[in-house]
Amino acid sequence: MTYKINGALKDFEEKVWAKNQLLLGIDEAGRGPLAGPCVVCGVILKPHMDYSMIDDSKVLSEKKREELVLQIKENAIAVYTKIVTIEEIDKYNIYRATQRAMQAIVDESMTIACVLSDAMPLDYKGEFHNLIKGDHRSISIAAASIIAKTTRDNIMKEYDKRYPNYGFAKHKGYPTKQHYEAIEKFGVLDIHRKSFKLFKEPQISFDI
Repeated sequence: MTYKINGALKDFEEKVWAKNQLLLGIDEAGRGPLAGPCVVCGVILKPHMDYSMIDDSKVLSEKKREELVLQIKENAIAVYTKIVTIEEIDKYNIYRATQRAMQAIVDESMTIACVLSDAMPLDYKGEFHNLIKGDHRSISIAAASIIAKTTRDNIMKEYDKRYPNYGFAKHKGYPTKQHYEAIEKFGVLDIHRKSFKLFKEPQISFDI
């Protein structure tokens, strides 16, 4: 049976909860931006609560995400958050740095029956699934995505106050036209990922 009301699926959760066991969902926010950290979050939800409003953070408004953060934390047994620094991203590359943070959450979390990640292989001795589009397929992953994105957005808003010429409050460090233009005009900051392409390559035109 598929359990879904309005938000993400909870098939994995219901199977685990039916055995009186717990499940950890892990997701991240910020693998693609040119600037700022990546935030990784893990959530263990209390079984059998009303999670109908939880969904992938990308399909929710900022206001709704902020409201849901409070609901998730009230209905969570545990919430784990890791900030992946610019230095870690440049040292290990964004994929490995994110994976290391997710693995740290798995290692630090309590003994649980099942771990779910959003398309990231991890080492876990128990039941583990790395799910493609996991934030649609698991409310635990979706809850983690909401907290991760809200946390990262708030960090980028603070950077916007420090560096008002770059528009971080608007694009959150992603490679937008505005961001590329700001880098060209004002230069590279210490919060920019030096291992990323920070300057947009000019389009080559051929006159025939």
